[in-house]
Amino acid sequence: RRNGIIKKAREISILCEAQVSVVIFSSSGKMSEYCSPSSSLPKILERYQQNSGQKLWEPKHETLSAEIDRVKKENDNMQIELRHLKGEDLNSLNPKELIPIEDALQIGLTSVREKQMEIWKMHKKNERLLEEENKQLTY
Repeated sequence: RRNGIIKKAREISILCEAQVSVVIFSSSGKMSEYCSPSSSLPKILERYQQNSGQKLWEPKHETLSAEIDRVKKENDNMQIELRHLKGEDLNSLNPKELIPIEDALQIGLTSVREKQMEIWKMHKKNERLLEEENKQLTY
C-alpha cells in the first residue's frame, strides 16, 4: 500500500504538474517519503503554512532562531575583542575602554613569561643532569 501511495503521488506530480510531498510512518516507525523533483519538503511545508495560516513549527523555531542570533552576537563581540587584543581597531575606543584591554594583555604577558621561565629552568635542570650523566660515563 505504501508503495502504491508513493506511486500515485509521483503520478499526480507528473500528470498535474503539481508539487507533491508525502511522508508515511509505518506502525514500526519506519519512514517513507516522496517529494516532487522540482521542490523540497521544507518549501512545501512553508507554502502550506503560508496558505493555511497554521504555524507548524513556529514556537520552537523562534526559540532556536533567538538562540542562533544570541550566539552570533556573542561571536561578533568576541571577534571584536580578539581584534582589540591583537592591537587592531583601537582608534574607535576611548581611554576607559583601553584599560581592561591593557590589563588583560599584562596578565597574559606575565603568564607567558612565567611559562617561559618554567621551561627554561626545566631545560637547565635537564642540561645539568645530562652533564652529570656524561661525567659518570666518561669516568
